[in-house]
Amino acid sequence: MAILEVTSLKKIYTTRFGGNQVQALSDVNFSVEAGEFVAIMGESGSGKTTLLNILAALDKPTAGKVLLDGKDITQIKEREISAFRRDNLGFVFQDFNLLDTFSVKDNIFLPLVLLGKSYDEMSRRLEPIAKRLGISDILEKFPYEISGGQKQRTAVARALITDPKLILADEPTGALDSRSTDGLLAIFSGLNQLGQTILMVTHSTKAASCAGRVLFIKDGTVYHQLYRGSCTNEEMYQRISESLTLLMSGGERDA
Repeated sequence: MAILEVTSLKKIYTTRFGGNQVQALSDVNFSVEAGEFVAIMGESGSGKTTLLNILAALDKPTAGKVLLDGKDITQIKEREISAFRRDNLGFVFQDFNLLDTFSVKDNIFLPLVLLGKSYDEMSRRLEPIAKRLGISDILEKFPYEISGGQKQRTAVARALITDPKLILADEPTGALDSRSTDGLLAIFSGLNQLGQTILMVTHSTKAASCAGRVLFIKDGTVYHQLYRGSCTNEEMYQRISESLTLLMSGGERDA
């Protein structure tokens, strides 16, 4: 069953000076099944950031639909958007987006505080997540006291604690060293095996090779896609590299 359906999505921006129009997305169509791990790749300017912003209900498309669990998020009223995000979406960003004046625990609790949950419920939710992510011993520390990998695991915990239908990850390994990257990708793979649906935008071939499917965006549309099938991560890495070469050389479209 598709948890996310994107249909005929278009986005046109009008520049501030001169009134010129820029088409960031031209005709994007794809779906994500519940429990899938999907990566989105593309060159800078291909439209993937615009796409992610629309999926996150941070921007409105010029045309088209985005259905999350059957609800068209493009039609949600502005005053209801924030609550919808908290109830349905989890976010993991490249720069972590943690508050330095909050402890690790309080950063993770923040979405639940905004939902009005009790401290007992927040603590009950946090315990298994912190244990799974290996951050139980740093909950009382502050972001400036922990490593980049620990910051990103904190961000993943914050994304998970609301039990979201979909996790949106924007370049989640971009600020990490190779060891922390391996750890985060192992966490994502483990979460996906437990049934969590993940959609990740990335430039990293290594990160994308952990996904079950990779969508390639070019000129504002889905140009090509790869399914993992029975491939190992190493085989998937090779296939993605070949597809990126084809993408940059303007090879035949296969969406």
